[in-house]
Amino acid sequence: SPHAGYIYSGQTAADVFARLKNRKDVIRRVVLLGPAHRVGFRGIAGSTAKYFSTPLGNIPIDQELMQSALQIEGVIPLDEAHAEEHSLEVQLPFLQSVLEEFTLAPFVVGDTPEELTARLLENLWGGEETLIVISSDLSHFLNYDEACTRDANTASNIESFRGEKIGPHDACGYAPIRGLLKVAKSKKMEIEQVSICNSGD
Repeated sequence: SPHAGYIYSGQTAADVFARLKNRKDVIRRVVLLGPAHRVGFRGIAGSTAKYFSTPLGNIPIDQELMQSALQIEGVIPLDEAHAEEHSLEVQLPFLQSVLEEFTLAPFVVGDTPEELTARLLENLWGGEETLIVISSDLSHFLNYDEACTRDANTASNIESFRGEKIGPHDACGYAPIRGLLKVAKSKKMEIEQVSICNSGD
């Protein structure tokens, strides 16, 4: 799901999250990963907060999942990484609108090999009660035609589980995307594109 300003990417995010309306009585936990934009660090940053707050109310942090995650080498408690990070927070009102009540396990992904992200996701995967959300925009600072071409190529690589072909110039959330694709491929999952756009649209 994208994390650009709502005026640019809000409809695309809405298209994604609207698919969850009939799952709101099933999904109870959300594992949310997004890339670091403000703080540079190695590893994956968990949170020591008790809840995240939006204008729609407080979302309790899933302490059980967070403590389990922090046992993994390379996953660290780093509230500084969360303090001004928008890639996670822009997802929350959509989740609150669709799911209403759930607990949250939020992680900011820094300079991280895909193996660590995959290990974290495997650890927190759960069953039908758990939703995994990866927050990422695609290309940046290209003209419209170039953006469309590069983003279509990135989408094709995602849909074909070719995470190794996705880099920082293709998607700012390339590290968590790669980790998710690694796990999804091992679980023989299928990938469906719901919606794609860029700010030129």
